[in-house]
Amino acid sequence: MERSVIRLSHCQKEIFCFSVPEECPSCGEELRGSRLQEAPVSLPSPFTNGHKSSCFLLVAPAHDSQDREFDGTSDLHTGISDTKGVVYNYTQGGVRRDQSGWERCISVPLVRPDMFHLLAQWDQYLDRFSDGPMWDPAWHSVLAAEGRSSLSRETFTQSFILPRMRRVSKYTTLYRHIQRHQYYVVDRQEDRTVTTSDGQ
Repeated sequence: MERSVIRLSHCQKEIFCFSVPEECPSCGEELRGSRLQEAPVSLPSPFTNGHKSSCFLLVAPAHDSQDREFDGTSDLHTGISDTKGVVYNYTQGGVRRDQSGWERCISVPLVRPDMFHLLAQWDQYLDRFSDGPMWDPAWHSVLAAEGRSSLSRETFTQSFILPRMRRVSKYTTLYRHIQRHQYYVVDRQEDRTVTTSDGQ
């Protein structure tokens, strides 16, 4: 998924594609982009390079998955990035400190940008946590330093992971449709009837 998805509006349709066509795939009219509301915009990718993300929880398809794709069938693997982009993660062999392999993942920020004192200690916390045989109570101080109480696994998943997974699923479905059919066209009205370039 190296190409950017572009969205443009024309003839009461939203058109998704990789490059702006010369003609509207819905009505056949020439697209000149003469009106600002019809200007194409690039959709942001839901994926993050985990090695360029400091202090994030990262979710990616497991290393042993064949395609390492978010396709709904791959096992998922989690890691935590330090301030230098090294990703700490547990495998059957123990703790790994990966400097590559997390270039396309979902990310959840764990530290607010204004928590400078916590950022300064983040790498030390990760090192101590990953070297220990069990959960270090010092990790509870991370949330306490931000003035928050701890979250259950279910609450964290519902609040932070699932919304990002839904976005990835929608984006991936859209991307693959455009790969196969060149366009994805939907009505801008509320019922949003789907039509494609091949009439399906």
